[in-house]
Amino acid sequence: MKITPILFVDAIEPSLPFWTGRLSFTKTVEVPEGDRLGFVILNHGASELMLQTGASVEKDLPALPAGSQPNGCLFIEVEDFDDLLKRVEGAEVVVPVRQTWYGMTEIVVREPGGHAVVFAAKTKTG
Repeated sequence: MKITPILFVDAIEPSLPFWTGRLSFTKTVEVPEGDRLGFVILNHGASELMLQTGASVEKDLPALPAGSQPNGCLFIEVEDFDDLLKRVEGAEVVVPVRQTWYGMTEIVVREPGGHAVVFAAKTKTG
């Protein structure tokens, strides 16, 4: 089984520098919607993420009422938390760096499409 999150956004272009520039995802598929992008697939190693505009969803899935696209949050586990902090510098911080009871060091930032993204790494011990 493979699970790929789809984030619904107003516009894809503002989100691309965050995902491709800061986090080194590669855009592997893009579907234009007029003079803008309506859908993209981004990959980073075995991870895959899709971004789709609300207008594209309405054309693709007309049975889905306008404005009813779900909102969500991503939880992304990283190996190098210090490197991640450098990559998200300047992004809106929703929850500052914290140590969790379940053994993770986390930060939550908002990506340009408006979604909260939790970045986490196993807390270093001893």
